[in-house]
Amino acid sequence: MAGGGVAALGVKTERAAQYKGRMTLAVATTCLVAAVGGAIFGYDIGISGGVTSMDLFLEKFFPVVFHRKNSGGKNNYCKYDNQGLAAFTSSLYLAGLVASLVASPVTRNYGRKASIVCGGVSFLIGAALNVAAVNLAMLILGRIMLGVGIGFGNQAVPLYLSEMAPAHLRGGLNMMFQLATTLGIFTANLINYGTQNIKPWGWRLSLGLAAVPALLMTLGGLFLPETPNSLIERGRVEEGRRVLERIRGTADVDAEFTDMVEASELANTVEHPFRNILQPRNRPQLVMAVCMPAFQILTGINSILFYAPVLFQSMGFGGNASLYSSVLTGAVLFSSTLISIGIVDRLGRRKLLISGGIQMIVCQVIVAVILGVKFGAEKQLARSYSVAVVVVICLFVLAFGWSWGPLGWTVPSEIFPLETRSAGQSITVAVNLLFTFAIAQAFLSLLCAFKFGIFLFFAGWITVMTVFVYVFLPETKGVPIEEMVLLWRKHWFWKKVMPDMPLEDGWGAAEGHAAPASNNHKG
Repeated sequence: MAGGGVAALGVKTERAAQYKGRMTLAVATTCLVAAVGGAIFGYDIGISGGVTSMDLFLEKFFPVVFHRKNSGGKNNYCKYDNQGLAAFTSSLYLAGLVASLVASPVTRNYGRKASIVCGGVSFLIGAALNVAAVNLAMLILGRIMLGVGIGFGNQAVPLYLSEMAPAHLRGGLNMMFQLATTLGIFTANLINYGTQNIKPWGWRLSLGLAAVPALLMTLGGLFLPETPNSLIERGRVEEGRRVLERIRGTADVDAEFTDMVEASELANTVEHPFRNILQPRNRPQLVMAVCMPAFQILTGINSILFYAPVLFQSMGFGGNASLYSSVLTGAVLFSSTLISIGIVDRLGRRKLLISGGIQMIVCQVIVAVILGVKFGAEKQLARSYSVAVVVVICLFVLAFGWSWGPLGWTVPSEIFPLETRSAGQSITVAVNLLFTFAIAQAFLSLLCAFKFGIFLFFAGWITVMTVFVYVFLPETKGVPIEEMVLLWRKHWFWKKVMPDMPLEDGWGAAEGHAAPASNNHKG
């Protein structure tokens, strides 16, 4: 484990201005294929909500919910309140949580590709079990295997994208994961809309088609190059340099290569990354690894995406109308992520997170007011107000899609030093899946208990996270991933928390100590 003797290891000098390279076909291709992992994640988010609103699926696996839904006498907010039904959705994320922790040593010791392949194979097994399910146990087992795939895929893919991308384009390329996720959600909504009338096996087709992106992810993991950071960390230094030259499109990669080598020197002194990440010098990254994914889920977005058809049916929309509305929200989410990719490396992370948070708060409050005034436990929502609710929910999804959606993954994946990067990403994924599991399991009961207040509940959390970003998150735009550790020592709050660790080449970690002018230190 790293001790005081390694203070001079790691990246010692800012070399960002010396980085060479451009967007190459190799980077574009690898990032596109790797991001398919996000498509599977999104597909599984989107498919579960549509399938759980299909009568044939409910009648086979959840007959109590089926009879309650069609009896007409149940409180509108409570029609789908069933822990077994919630477990169908949430079991995937609990399995993913456990798998993400197992994936960390695999990713570090065997490379990012190994975890991507493990994730793809698990997805294929899960999809096969779901499409062939004859009872609830088989259905849940399939969801658990899909969860294992998500644990490995979500651990490795964002890291892979961050390490392959040039520093000045990292934000946009890293968002390929979220773009693929939103595309997966949109595709799942379209498929549900098309399969709802295929009787009696439409739901099987919806669940089984998860095998398509899973196969692409598995094949991609086999044929993609490993990241230079991972190769260097595992002692394959010359091979790492060759890959770096190929993906940057130039042989002049000395500055970036030196940063990677220095980072790997420190990484190789760390025997226990999870223990190391708890040290005070890693406190800022640890806080972000916990708070960013937790806040992303506490926006309430997954409740809308999981249960969009269920939610809209609870508001009085017919079966077709509710699935159509969920297709619309999926399309909005996909489109807004494209917007984010285009502006994140120009405007930065903080501006998008704060402005998106404000818009989401306003939207949640408006929906709560409409439902509170015009929609009750036993009455339907008038058409004009139904349209208004869908429009406002789309505006909420729009704000999430260009802020917390992609950046909830991008920021944690780009802030960790190499020695704790795989452990940090595992924590990020585990926290995300823990909160996803909790919200997925509890949402139907919360909707029944809180009624329209559920939207105010999420609005309160969005307020907290917006303030958190304003106060505690420094701007990471354009900062090379291996020099990110230097950023925290400039932040007004985190420099007080981190211990004094003098670095070489004039860098001082003591509070208030500025770097010499020769290092082009920017405040």
